[in-house]
Amino acid sequence: MEMNIKKALVKLGIEAEVGHSDLSITASGDADLFVMGADIVDSSSIDRSKIIVINNLVSADEFEQKLAVYFHHD
Repeated sequence: MEMNIKKALVKLGIEAEVGHSDLSITASGDADLFVMGADIVDSSSIDRSKIIVINNLVSADEFEQKLAVYFHHD
């Protein structure tokens, strides 16, 4: 997932620090944006406005599309 996020951000021309964490130790204040699979989003206590939900974790296109929408790139 981290690699797909980094690749999408490069394609969009966006610089960002990307890291990964276990959902059980992650708090809403730990990052500006969280990207997670649809299978775990309901287990998260993170504010939904800070979450991008990915349905297909191997789809580079989905990562790029959803990050573009978030960052308002067409």
